[in-house]
Amino acid sequence: MTKKKLLCTTDQFQQLLCLIKNDAYKLLGPTIRNEVIIYDEIQSAQDLPIGWMDEQDPGRYRLKRRSDQAYFGYNLGPHSWKKYLFPPSEKLFSARKQENGMVVFQETVPPVEKMAFIGVRSCEMQAIFIQDKVFNHKLAVYKQYQQRRDNLFLVAVNCTRSVNTCFCVSMESGPEVKEGYDLSLTEIINDKEHYFVIVVGSAKGEFFCDQLDLQPAEQTHTQLANQLIRNNEEQMVRQVDNGRVHAMLEKSWNAKRWDTVAKRCINCANCTMVCPTCFCSETEDKVSLDGTHVDRWQQWDSCFNLSHSFVHGGSIRESAKSRYRQWLTHKFGTWWDQFGTSGCVGCGRCIAWCPVGIDVTEELRELQIECNENNS
Repeated sequence: MTKKKLLCTTDQFQQLLCLIKNDAYKLLGPTIRNEVIIYDEIQSAQDLPIGWMDEQDPGRYRLKRRSDQAYFGYNLGPHSWKKYLFPPSEKLFSARKQENGMVVFQETVPPVEKMAFIGVRSCEMQAIFIQDKVFNHKLAVYKQYQQRRDNLFLVAVNCTRSVNTCFCVSMESGPEVKEGYDLSLTEIINDKEHYFVIVVGSAKGEFFCDQLDLQPAEQTHTQLANQLIRNNEEQMVRQVDNGRVHAMLEKSWNAKRWDTVAKRCINCANCTMVCPTCFCSETEDKVSLDGTHVDRWQQWDSCFNLSHSFVHGGSIRESAKSRYRQWLTHKFGTWWDQFGTSGCVGCGRCIAWCPVGIDVTEELRELQIECNENNS
């Protein structure tokens, strides 16, 4: 099926957001808070980080003014869309003791809320697909996640620039959004024009576009959009040998590189908190003072926390080395065994937001070199 390709001016884009909002969707998109681009509720296109870009390197993130008024001229901040589909903290159920001694359990059912994600990048779209595998698995469906996912409208944006921490090309997750969206945008700016090429990906997306009377995109427009994406692919400086990393990690258990990285890693869990696919959680029961009422809460956890692997008698992974090895091996290796895909989408957040600047692509490369030397 050939998807419609349309032209959209900046004024029409503002109207598009109004149409989505008027259809009872909560608009969620990028905006600037405390010199960082985060995801939060927005009211209009004017809340977007217009005219801003980001610079990222290992352990470094900075905002910088652009020379134009691009709406999506940035790459990624510390937030991922995960926080809306899999909240950092969520009440699961309550239990109350009645006067007759019986205990009544009540499951927490979140209100049905229609959400529209504005500005979803290709790597982030792949991250949502990965979490679908985790939370919508037929053996253990996370009902709250499924409900939010079913009421989601996705406006994706193709990346026409990258930062130094991006490596989505080698993870086959970007920079072009290829599926799963309702609408996909490529922003184009030159000396005289500023517009979007929109690709319609669903009936709902087509419904909104029909109300704007958008003009079909000509071949020159689509070719330019595709060329900007291809140029971005060629700009990426980091990469991972994704085809061989799984087998390599199976042989790396006693590699000396784990000791090297453990001397730098401070087990702060930043990498797992900013990661759009990490799904570790823990539960906590909050009991009333009189002991008659309890709420069970689910909240994000991290395999870098000592308590995460705690069993009777102590923690399975006591050293920083073992916890970093667990994270990297699971993310790039055994995730394949569980879900048939890598757990990494190449967004680079773990590199930028690591306070000591640990670069996963470098660690994987050094492990590969060591493993090759040991097997030669």
